[in-house]
Amino acid sequence: MSAAEPPQGANCAPAGGSEARGPDGPSRGRTCESEARASFDTPRAWGDRTVERILDRARWAPSGDNSQPWRFEVVADDHVIVHGHDTREWCVYDIDGRPSQLAHGALLETIAIAAREQGLTATATRRSDRPDARPQFDVRFAPGNAIAGEPLAEAIERRAVQRRALRMRALQPPEKAALQAAVGDGYEVRWLEGASRATMALLLFHYAKLRLVAPEAYAVHRDVIAWNSRFSETKVPDAAIGLDPLTTRLMAWIMQRWSRVEFFNRYLAGTVAPRVQLDLVPGLACAAHFLIVAKREPTTIDDYVAAGRAMQRMWLTATTLDLWVQPEMTPLIFAAYVRRDRVFSRKPGIESRARKLATRLQQIVGDDARRAVFMGRIGAGSAPRARSLRRPLAELLVR
Repeated sequence: MSAAEPPQGANCAPAGGSEARGPDGPSRGRTCESEARASFDTPRAWGDRTVERILDRARWAPSGDNSQPWRFEVVADDHVIVHGHDTREWCVYDIDGRPSQLAHGALLETIAIAAREQGLTATATRRSDRPDARPQFDVRFAPGNAIAGEPLAEAIERRAVQRRALRMRALQPPEKAALQAAVGDGYEVRWLEGASRATMALLLFHYAKLRLVAPEAYAVHRDVIAWNSRFSETKVPDAAIGLDPLTTRLMAWIMQRWSRVEFFNRYLAGTVAPRVQLDLVPGLACAAHFLIVAKREPTTIDDYVAAGRAMQRMWLTATTLDLWVQPEMTPLIFAAYVRRDRVFSRKPGIESRARKLATRLQQIVGDDARRAVFMGRIGAGSAPRARSLRRPLAELLVR
């Protein structure tokens, strides 16, 4: 799942110590204040507060670890500026801001869907003079045809991450066809099912160790989890992670200090239980793993924003089919570090382990690893009993 930047002259600062982060890590609770002012009390051209209703829906778009890397500036009845930012400077998972850019694309697609529900069209244009780390998008609304009972709009708030076991029944051809149609002509959904499901589960199990022993990843995990919570507007509640209650309580204590993490990892096989519960079991208990593969290798911010839009269409379509999705981006992210010959950790041995795993990923999916923009697992099952919520719209508005 890039985040929003304030307009010229705007000031971004931590808001009361709260944290957000920039495809469910934190954005450190950045808020943006601008000299630009807008009145939110006058009737809109298409009805009172139509734009706010659209944005109130759009804020439910997915983002890495519930970072919500965007702010909204309502310029006029038909014009909103989305101010984005990413978390590449401190989040190891946000390589070159690409996951944040996926989240921006998901947001723009959600705006377009919510606008259709209100009888409007929404056209988004990225400002080319803004840096990739802080993109701005002009979103303009125009009259269109209202789509009564727009199915994707009805799925916006219901869509959530399910990190626990799903049913293993195979996806039916009509389900696969609907999901492929959702991503559009520029992408292909590649399914990894049957025997490949176990292969992927084992790969994820090994990648999880990489994630759990790297101090750079620990800093992200420490900041993004809301302990003793079922719901959180700015983080990921611990009850939604997928651990059993005993392991969750133990992890809450261990994660307070890196020294405890190192001790448990070195002497007490501290990564085994989390990897089994968070990666191996869910990796086996699902209908399939999947990749969204671009037909042309993505290289620019616009490529990743477009990919985020396709991802959101597929995810919302899955929701309408009563299917749950969990992102599995770790292999793609660390394989990208390897391809670009970039060092991402100071811990000895991490880089060599990442290279071996990248080779294994290549053996499983071939050249699709270079063109894949999203990876996850999918299946039918129960709705999650805990989940991330979103910041209130008032906190996301630039005034």
